[in-house]
Amino acid sequence: MNAINKTILLCFLSGWFFMNITAQEEFKRKGLAVLVYTKNGIGYVHNNISSAVNCIQKFGKQYGFRVDTSSSPSVMTETNLKQYILLIFPSTNNDVFDTDLQRLAFRHYIEAGGGFVGIHSVTGTERNWKWFKMMLGGTFATHARYQKFNVRVVDPAHPSVQGLPKIWSKEDEFYFAKELYPGPKVLMANDLTSLDTGDTTQKNNILKNAGGYAELYPSVWSYDFDGGHTWCTTLGHDKKDYSEPIFMKHILQGIRYVASQVKEINFKKAYAKTYTEPLKL
Repeated sequence: MNAINKTILLCFLSGWFFMNITAQEEFKRKGLAVLVYTKNGIGYVHNNISSAVNCIQKFGKQYGFRVDTSSSPSVMTETNLKQYILLIFPSTNNDVFDTDLQRLAFRHYIEAGGGFVGIHSVTGTERNWKWFKMMLGGTFATHARYQKFNVRVVDPAHPSVQGLPKIWSKEDEFYFAKELYPGPKVLMANDLTSLDTGDTTQKNNILKNAGGYAELYPSVWSYDFDGGHTWCTTLGHDKKDYSEPIFMKHILQGIRYVASQVKEINFKKAYAKTYTEPLKL
């Protein structure tokens, strides 16, 4: 290895070491506790959920924050949620609350300044609840078949994409959304032109659901919504993703970003009387 390559390697290792130390100090300083919520409604349930939970639990052990997990909607009370700086929904799908009071408690948590991280099929969650779909920026429409395509960083200055490949060639499901709501800040986008359109059915499905997007389609975004702070990625279909270093860094930095935005959970700021109350503008 020549001197130049040694220097590049040392710089990379130093940067990675510094990021790890910074993350540890940041999480410990905040006394971070997160809730990983894994409830799924009737319908398709991803087999990646346990892998996602294990991945986040490893982050907790490595960086010194508490990770609680639950698939029970009974955790959705203001008394319980106030202890968490953010909630993580890994590949949740369909209706994940049993009662409207649980929905209202979740909404109050966001209105109180709470954090939310959504992973993969989270966009298929609570498809009949307008406010929740607005928080996500839309709701699931369909996806292209599992295949390799390119994911591009479109906001290189954002903290959650630091150190990720500018063009990330990845096997995954290319998600499309409907009922889009303006507001989310797009951080990464899937490259439509890198999809395999050799199959006519596949090509027609892509053209039908791409809408006005000609080349890049949003896949990762952040959104300060109704008092809260959210970060979502549509990537992460394969359970192997949650042990793959680049994807793990992707999720960790999403968690770090949201944690850095949440200053306090103050339920006095919550205003909705019902979970369907129109958004306060």
